[in-house]
Amino acid sequence: MASPRTLVIVLAGGAGSRLEMLTRTRAKPAVPYAGHYRLVDIVLSNCQHSGLSDVWLTQQTNPVSLTDHLNGGRPWDLDRTRGGLLVLAPRQDKDTGKGGFAQGTADVLWRHTELVRAFAPEALVVVSSDAVYALDYDEVVTGHLAGDADVTMVTTRVEASDASRYGVVQVSDGRITGYEYKPDEPATDLVTNEVFVFSPGPVLDLLEELGEQAGEDGLEDLGDELLPRLVDAGRAREHRFEGYWRDLGTPDAYWAAHMDLLDDVPPFDPGDASRPLLTVGGDRRAARVRPGAQLDDALLSPGCDVAGSVRRSVISPGVVVEAGAQVVDSVLLHDVVVRSGARVQRAILDERVEVAADVTVGGNGELVIVGMAEQVTGDLAPGARQPEPDDD
Repeated sequence: MASPRTLVIVLAGGAGSRLEMLTRTRAKPAVPYAGHYRLVDIVLSNCQHSGLSDVWLTQQTNPVSLTDHLNGGRPWDLDRTRGGLLVLAPRQDKDTGKGGFAQGTADVLWRHTELVRAFAPEALVVVSSDAVYALDYDEVVTGHLAGDADVTMVTTRVEASDASRYGVVQVSDGRITGYEYKPDEPATDLVTNEVFVFSPGPVLDLLEELGEQAGEDGLEDLGDELLPRLVDAGRAREHRFEGYWRDLGTPDAYWAAHMDLLDDVPPFDPGDASRPLLTVGGDRRAARVRPGAQLDDALLSPGCDVAGSVRRSVISPGVVVEAGAQVVDSVLLHDVVVRSGARVQRAILDERVEVAADVTVGGNGELVIVGMAEQVTGDLAPGARQPEPDDD
């Protein structure tokens, strides 16, 4: 039996402003993760392991940082003569009035309805690229096509106090009976994890209708109108996901996801031989641990050079920790330098940050973030942000 014709659209154009300075100069999907990976690697690896090879990726904010990493789709076996990875950038389209920059995730889909119709998929998979999880998308597609629905939403449970950040659902016998997008008072702790499978025909028709009603204002996010309309019409079902899922939309969540990697049995293992996280290969030398260095529960990436003390931290490629320096409960991105005598505790240091000798960063449990290429020459109190992010 032939596999259904499936198209995956990866929403990779958002500003990611909640990640503060980590997305000041890079697209959110290009944010580093677990040393030498990028967030976009997670969803593209899921596509590869699911056997889905028609993948479109939408870009908008800081696109160069992401395009440079994608490498034509080669690491995920998407560099194909037919199909494979297609990168969609904002475009001018005077005939349809759908050109320019999108205002939200529904707006992105609406602006590409003609392209999707021309591709003629049997199932349309729409995913965000800002969470950590391993999921067989093809299994969700199979369930969707066997059910009587126009959308299948992948759902997962979160901490009740965190549910208001997501689309909150109520379900009965696998059908979604209620949906609220980022409500102030969530009715449940069951949320969508930003993986959707749509029946293209009726959903694209509804998008066109909503687009006409919106006029020049354009559409916003999927959760604003499209998903509520499908739920109210009784055309939505759920696919429950019980595995590890963590949204990396805030600095605290980003830091916590890295600390999860240091568990004795990490809930998500990028090196899992059964479905490894795939990425662009690097050209860094092997990591070097110098005499006298102290390592305790640390992840070291290629090219790093450690002479000091590193405890329960994730160290990215090219990081230097000099003798006498201490790094504790922290995430250090590419090419950070921590000079002798400095102490870094519970911090995220972006690429090319340099912490001067004998400087203390953090200390009492509050997360500290230092922006790309900053020179830290004086102590940074817990909870500090250097530099302060611009208002969005």
